Amino acid sequence: MIPYVRRKQILEEVEKKEIVYVEELTQSMKSTSVSTIRRDLKILADEGQIELLRGGAVRIKEDAYETPIQTKVLLNIEKKDQIAKFAASLVNEGDVIYIDSGTTVFEMIKYLKEKNIKVVTSNTKVIAEIDDAKFSCIVLGGEVTKSIASIAGPLTETQLDSMFFDKAFLGASGYSLKSGINTPDPKEAKKKEIVKNNSADIYVLLDSTKANKTTFCKAFGIEECIIITDESNDTLEKHAKYFVAT
Repeated sequence: MIPYVRRKQILEEVEKKEIVYVEELTQSMKSTSVSTIRRDLKILADEGQIELLRGGAVRIKEDAYETPIQTKVLLNIEKKDQIAKFAASLVNEGDVIYIDSGTTVFEMIKYLKEKNIKVVTSNTKVIAEIDDAKFSCIVLGGEVTKSIASIAGPLTETQLDSMFFDKAFLGASGYSLKSGINTPDPKEAKKKEIVKNNSADIYVLLDSTKANKTTFCKAFGIEECIIITDESNDTLEKHAKYFVAT
């Protein structure tokens, strides 16, 4: 197994649980030696993607900020693409839409390139994709957080206050009944709240690993949006409007 694939598999295993032990990784990756796994963990830790704990444990590195984008792009790739493709199918010709930061929302771009729409975004990764796209694009100003490819802050909020969207597509770090649509960063939460208030339809793209997950800041309640995900659960069935991407 090549190093990239091994490390991708390690990150996917670590993402499933708050804390994973090396012994668990060796059981799930039977063809990989303990020494190789430990070497990969050291590399991932040096890159800032995971945190090594005492007793042979490891977890995704999360602090006051979001999981770094270089970690996110390796996680749940097929699920994210499935969700993004479905979300893009909801966009009609002539729509004015908002594209949030986040890897799942970014995956929509390749499915939107042939549509005559206006895209407003705070996702810095979109800039590199606009040359061959039919859509027109407005990139918001503000403070750039490079680790999550996002623009946010007071300047961004001022611009968004005067913009209105047919549809908005947001990312988030987690959702639950109590903590709603949530994110570790207050600036990101405020940005999402403003967009929600200024959009006719608000969609939040969340793969099933985000279910019943709580981080620092609540942006708004799960009942105030439509969640697009890859798998249903009790929280969604009882308390939210949602689509399961197929």
